[in-house]
Amino acid sequence: MPTKPYLDQSQVNAILDAAQKEAEANGFAVTIVVSDDGGYPLGLRRLDGAAPFSADVAMAKARSAAIGRKETQVFEDMINGGRNAFLSAPMEGLMSGGVPVIIDGQVAGAVGISGVKPDQDIQVAKAGAAAIG
Repeated sequence: MPTKPYLDQSQVNAILDAAQKEAEANGFAVTIVVSDDGGYPLGLRRLDGAAPFSADVAMAKARSAAIGRKETQVFEDMINGGRNAFLSAPMEGLMSGGVPVIIDGQVAGAVGISGVKPDQDIQVAKAGAAAIG
């Protein structure tokens, strides 16, 4: 029977902790979301000062990175490069800040960050994903 990796709660907490540490070290007020490989949330932290709206955006970014199987920066670049038809794809959160979590070469989940500049969202997301990679 085929098997696939998944994120357990200790890994989810490790990702949240690492992302929070990176955000706080840089003074970033963000929301951090960790999702499973289908984009469903497993954990969420809205840091002090992060806008309530950032929770929805971070969740959408995590979902898009999980089901799209790539960083959401790729989708944003496609759209900004003129492929406007991609805006009709059945996904939300097609902005920088979503990063898949890869275990044994497979997407096991994703991290979505919202609240600061795009490159800063990516920085925090990658720090979180690296916690278990």
